[in-house]
Amino acid sequence: MRILFACGGTGGHINPAVAIASYIKEHSPDAQILFAGNPKGMEAKLVKKAGFEFAPITIKGFQRKLNWRNFKNNVQAVCYLATASARAKKLIEKFSPDIVVGTGGYVSGPVLRQAAKMGIRTLSHESNAYPGVTTKLLARYVDKVLLAVPEARSYLPDSCDYCVVGNPVRGSILLADRSKARQKLGIADDMVCILSFGGSQGARRINEAIADLFAWNKGKKIFYIHATGMYGVDLFPELLRERGLDAKNFPNADIREYINDMDDCLAAADLVISRSGAMTLSELEAAGRASILIPSPNVAANHQYFNAMVLAEHDAAVVIEEKDLTGETLCTEVEKLLEHPDTLRKMGHSAQQLAVIDATAKIYEEILALLKK
Repeated sequence: MRILFACGGTGGHINPAVAIASYIKEHSPDAQILFAGNPKGMEAKLVKKAGFEFAPITIKGFQRKLNWRNFKNNVQAVCYLATASARAKKLIEKFSPDIVVGTGGYVSGPVLRQAAKMGIRTLSHESNAYPGVTTKLLARYVDKVLLAVPEARSYLPDSCDYCVVGNPVRGSILLADRSKARQKLGIADDMVCILSFGGSQGARRINEAIADLFAWNKGKKIFYIHATGMYGVDLFPELLRERGLDAKNFPNADIREYINDMDDCLAAADLVISRSGAMTLSELEAAGRASILIPSPNVAANHQYFNAMVLAEHDAAVVIEEKDLTGETLCTEVEKLLEHPDTLRKMGHSAQQLAVIDATAKIYEEILALLKK
């Protein structure tokens, strides 16, 4: 079995592909797997780190804001796109895959489209509640579209063959133990733990609101785990200083740039404050955690808002759009939830009811079914 994966751009596109590939290698050790992606994208690093071979295809996305820098980017993007099919064909002919799997990102489009033209089995996985442009375009050509949530179906052509399989979630998230995680992180049993993050880059508005939340604490029995993101490393301590707080001497707080132990942090948390990327929400559901979601307004088609509303409509999360986010708004919502522990527990239970914990196995079965046709 020879499988070519096409993905890139964000962790939400790359991590599902890596999870699927790892599951395949576990159950079919002889499978030959190759990833195609942008050599300058984060996929190159993540795929190689996971131990898989990587084939570069340079491609760029289009920028919508009109300025000179974006104009130059878009001209280059057109040039790359014009030659992408030929480069994809050359790669496919060389690797000779039995099936091509796309999990999103600009590179998925030309690779899966070319594979379909060549009569090779194709499968596309969409992790968001609102499908991306690439998924919508490919839905007419691929053999099957796999969806994370049923709400995404209404945005696809009537003719496409699809099924709902969920998003792949790391096994460590499912198996993490709350007591052991809290002991490891130094969180007392009688403390409420709030976990917050705004993505690997760091979101200024979220950092500002969390700084206000820290100031609101004033001796309450709350333990904070906050990831500032890359651009918040220097900013967040300054925000705390402006509020009369010292980041180095703030009690019961774990402030860091990035969360590398999400399994333990989610297990320890009572409430999560975060963006609403598809994979983040799948992990919240798997861990059964209540959340306050702040969708990023800087993503294509505002898809994080649609993701967040799936949880909100099932009473599993509170949604605050970034345009409405202030420190006061966030503190009010947190206070409401902490005053009613039963509500927190019910939200967590509602989130867990949405979880699909065997998504990777389902995707593997779909791959095998297509190969048998």
